[in-house]
Amino acid sequence: MYTLAEENYLKAIYKLSMIAESVSTNQIAAELATKASSVTDMLRKLAEKLLINYTRYQGVTLTKTGEKVAVNIIRRHRLWEYFLVEKLNFKWDEVHEMAEEMEHISSNELIDRLDAFMGFPTRDPHGDPIPDSNGNFKKNDLKPISAIDVNASGTISGVREHSSAFLQYLEKQGLTIGKKVTVKEIIKYDNAVILDIDNKEIQISRDVANNLLIAL
Repeated sequence: MYTLAEENYLKAIYKLSMIAESVSTNQIAAELATKASSVTDMLRKLAEKLLINYTRYQGVTLTKTGEKVAVNIIRRHRLWEYFLVEKLNFKWDEVHEMAEEMEHISSNELIDRLDAFMGFPTRDPHGDPIPDSNGNFKKNDLKPISAIDVNASGTISGVREHSSAFLQYLEKQGLTIGKKVTVKEIIKYDNAVILDIDNKEIQISRDVANNLLIAL
């Protein structure tokens, strides 16, 4: 059994390790909005439990055990998000904070039954893959809209940003999971992107284009 704080650290390290092999103390502090000194104390505890490999000033990596724990937390989070949206009719911008709390329910039997009850979904409402009971999942082969060429088309399949404000903006613009879009133009001045969606053109900022993922 692990504390809520320990689980949050492991999940944060796992998320950051998707970007770089070794994760720094400052990166973890920024991700969790805490002080670097607090991070150092927790890293020592996680290292003592053999959940991370940690040498001061040399970065952090998860051990196999630590990675297994982190993936299990992510599985719980994404299954709860799916449940809240698909079974309780919450909107996709309303569920992240609730799932942040529910992911710490530690009963594997409950999570396995929840998974089976919902028909073993493979993606959460934001397009992120849901690990199975063995921790296996198909990684996203998605690209941000900002990385594709003019006249290329694809289907909106995920987001990098999960804040309510961002998801509400996408909802208002009709840029939701499953919608097909085509890049019509990239404006040189500020790299804003003009998209064709449902036979109409809309303009999105570069920041939005960086955080909206499509499958080509």
